[in-house]
Amino acid sequence: MRVPLWLLSLQIFGIPGAWAVDSLQLQSQSPQPPQTTLEPDDFSCPDYASYASRRHDPPSTGAYRLPYQRPVPACRTFNLSEVEETIAAMERVVKDPDLFRLFENCFPNTLDTAIAWKGITSNGTGEELTFITTGDINAMWLRDSANQLQSYKSLLRANGSSSSLASLFRGTINLQARYVQASPHCNAFQAPAEANLTAAFGLGSGADYVWPTPDATAVFECKYELDSLAAFLQLSHEYYVGTGDAAFFGGAGAGAGAEAEDVVGGWSDALDAVLNTTAELLAGTYGDDGSVAASPYTFQRSTSTATETLCNGGVGAPVRGGTGLVRSAFRPSDDACTYQLFIPGNMMLSRYLTLCADIVDTLGETEKAGMMRVFADSIRAGIEKYGRVNHRLFGKIYAYEVDGYGSYNVMDDANIPSLLSAPMFGYVSRHDPVYQNTRRFILSKENPYFMSGPVINSFVPPQIHPKLPKPQRCTTLHEQTDTQANTGYSTGGPHAGPGMAWPMSLIVRILTSDDDDEIVDSLRQILSSTDGLGLIHESINTQSESVWTRQW
Repeated sequence: MRVPLWLLSLQIFGIPGAWAVDSLQLQSQSPQPPQTTLEPDDFSCPDYASYASRRHDPPSTGAYRLPYQRPVPACRTFNLSEVEETIAAMERVVKDPDLFRLFENCFPNTLDTAIAWKGITSNGTGEELTFITTGDINAMWLRDSANQLQSYKSLLRANGSSSSLASLFRGTINLQARYVQASPHCNAFQAPAEANLTAAFGLGSGADYVWPTPDATAVFECKYELDSLAAFLQLSHEYYVGTGDAAFFGGAGAGAGAEAEDVVGGWSDALDAVLNTTAELLAGTYGDDGSVAASPYTFQRSTSTATETLCNGGVGAPVRGGTGLVRSAFRPSDDACTYQLFIPGNMMLSRYLTLCADIVDTLGETEKAGMMRVFADSIRAGIEKYGRVNHRLFGKIYAYEVDGYGSYNVMDDANIPSLLSAPMFGYVSRHDPVYQNTRRFILSKENPYFMSGPVINSFVPPQIHPKLPKPQRCTTLHEQTDTQANTGYSTGGPHAGPGMAWPMSLIVRILTSDDDDEIVDSLRQILSSTDGLGLIHESINTQSESVWTRQW
């Protein structure tokens, strides 16, 4: 039987999907209304990082007895009735009480904890702004804020109300447009002046040397990450598809604020900043005469961590020009690229340039739309020419990074975009032979950031080579056979280091698999590795459930 568990996992872990799910095991659950031991009248709202580090009643009735970790309603940063209705609907469908509790805690988490401010611009245009923080850091990442709203994409409808989900999307796009126009090489930003929030201590605590020099009052961190610009396009496309609201993108002042005197307002102008910045970064390190070309971006940080800065005076490793690929100084993990032709970022940019060209067509800018499609096609051609390499076991696969000269990095990182996630954003079909080869490589010990151990457990990987054993079939969410013990598999990355597996990679496995056993086993691994907190950690030590980064 085809169990559509991937649809459930889309919603649990902050990635969009439609509503449908079958029961995971034959276990009934009595309705259990949410409640807490604290009332808002009795205390001031606690910091969620502290709140989430403790268990709160009532526990779930399943084997893991997971706590209820939502803040009380008065302490939630934004409330949407359609999200609460969705949670109630899922309780009637998901028969595993622990899995439902994980969903109940995680699905609304962005709304509960991360909408730090919502308002309008101070320039008199009435434009909406939404400032979404990244977990425990009081700053807004372009990529992260786009991904945080993806959880609710399936619920998005046209709605002019300032208290609607559509308004959250509009406000986030407007604020991202402001950021992109002012600082297109930067990845994370301070709250807008209109919010009157205390600024986070950013820009490497004074240890960053960046060109072009960013405005320290507006920028939290200025690591140039290609996927950050692609994320702005992704969020724009998702709003357009969900609402059909093409008029929003033609707003004359979208993205501008009274403080940004040198910024021309408008989504289209932010798009121009994306196009100009990425076109400039098509260039290689050397000119035709062998001279070293001036770099449009440099970054150096005083640090003892190699992945936090760039070599060669802040330029990074040399890259070849004329490949059709756009350079990226840093990865979506905020770690420096080894080779700056970052393939997953180029995949994502190519995909969303094509999709956003449809929006540009509706604005009557057909010439620009055509140029975007040509640009997207040239990036794709560069990926297929320079981004494919031959692996001794798996044949033709996609490399993670290349330099255009013949050097390449074969690995994958859990952070999105990754090679594993390429079908999620539509660059390639999950059934594509090169992608399937790449997937088998990523989910093998040939990938240097493939983690295994007893904590994230219960999955035996698919057969990847004739000499390897076939996968074992699973039992229920709370059981594992003797042959499945100590066989947890997940990918991580250099950001948290070797031995630290990221549940995010298990989510991506679910979203890129048609195998029911793999889907159920991946869910089991996530469910069993919360350290009893009922939330999904950033990363988990594969040898010890109690060693993890970030509660949620």
